[in-house]
Amino acid sequence: MTEITPTWAKAHMPRTARAVENLPDMTGIRLAMSMHLDMKMLPLVEGLASRGAALFVTTCNPATVRNEVVDAMRAAGARVDAYKNMPEEDWRAAIRAGLDWGPTHLSEMGADFTHMLLSEGMAMPPIKAGLEATGSGINRLQGALPPWPIFNWDDLPVKEGLHNRHMVGLTTWNAFFTRTLLSLHEKTVLVVGYGSVGQGLAASARAFGGTVMVAEIDPARLLQARYDGFIAGSVEALAPLADVIVTGTGGHHVVPFSVIQRLKDGCFLLNAGHRIDEIELAPLADLPKTKALPSVTTYRLASENCIHLFVDGAMANLVGGEGDSLNAFDMTLAVMAEGIGHIVGDGASAASGVHLLPRTVWERACPSAS
Repeated sequence: MTEITPTWAKAHMPRTARAVENLPDMTGIRLAMSMHLDMKMLPLVEGLASRGAALFVTTCNPATVRNEVVDAMRAAGARVDAYKNMPEEDWRAAIRAGLDWGPTHLSEMGADFTHMLLSEGMAMPPIKAGLEATGSGINRLQGALPPWPIFNWDDLPVKEGLHNRHMVGLTTWNAFFTRTLLSLHEKTVLVVGYGSVGQGLAASARAFGGTVMVAEIDPARLLQARYDGFIAGSVEALAPLADVIVTGTGGHHVVPFSVIQRLKDGCFLLNAGHRIDEIELAPLADLPKTKALPSVTTYRLASENCIHLFVDGAMANLVGGEGDSLNAFDMTLAVMAEGIGHIVGDGASAASGVHLLPRTVWERACPSAS
């Protein structure tokens, strides 16, 4: 992994610095945050603490935690309850601890705090408003909702169009190339899901020399993939033809074990989605395996074919690589900072329910404001 120092990160994230300067005095705000704990998040956490906010931080994905980032966030004054690859029970305990801490506001990537509150019938903390960054988190919020407004910034043009559509695909394949010393030339790639993340994965795979197929269950997106020039169909039909399969849906077991059992010899499995369960991993535990490379585990199927799992099915670009570039993530983090400013201000008076983060808020982070 590249060693990214806080000084280097700040030097290449000017929009985030400007957004932090725009934040109001946050004395009295108790902000619980669930997010990926990599170095690029540090400028925001330091900025929030400097504005007087009390911070509780945990991870949205234990596999993406960098322990040195945990230490740096604690040094900035945040209470951080996370460590790399923490077991499920410790992670759930951390989420519960964040709720027991009594937050006034939430900033989430995956709706872990809100989902626990609603699914376990916990007493509601004095929360005034929340912010949600991911499509999978928004999907978890369907149906029962808490009695406060939640602002969705995953569907903003600058998030969906920049990070989701371009950076996830680019950085996923960069991590794959770096960790395997392989390219996509002469390989057939199956992209599972054709939302904005899947579109970026497919376009990048084709640009990097792969022959690309798309599996999608939504008829409109399936048609879009075909109009974009990709072979498109079901994962059951296309997976046995693939040399590399990558998921980017936010869904559960979109590559089931019944499909994995029929994969060709030497097929790679990668996950670019927010959660680790897009690929059905549990049955793999019963198969013979070897550690082929630090980032690749090889499993032998009943068919005697071998498959290669990249970074244990965790987020390929953040666990196998460094995620977004600093200059691209600067836009994303600046929007997040502006969103936090909104929920501790005017957003707290909005009606309960899910709202798109207002244009007047996120436009302050746009390039036109540079």
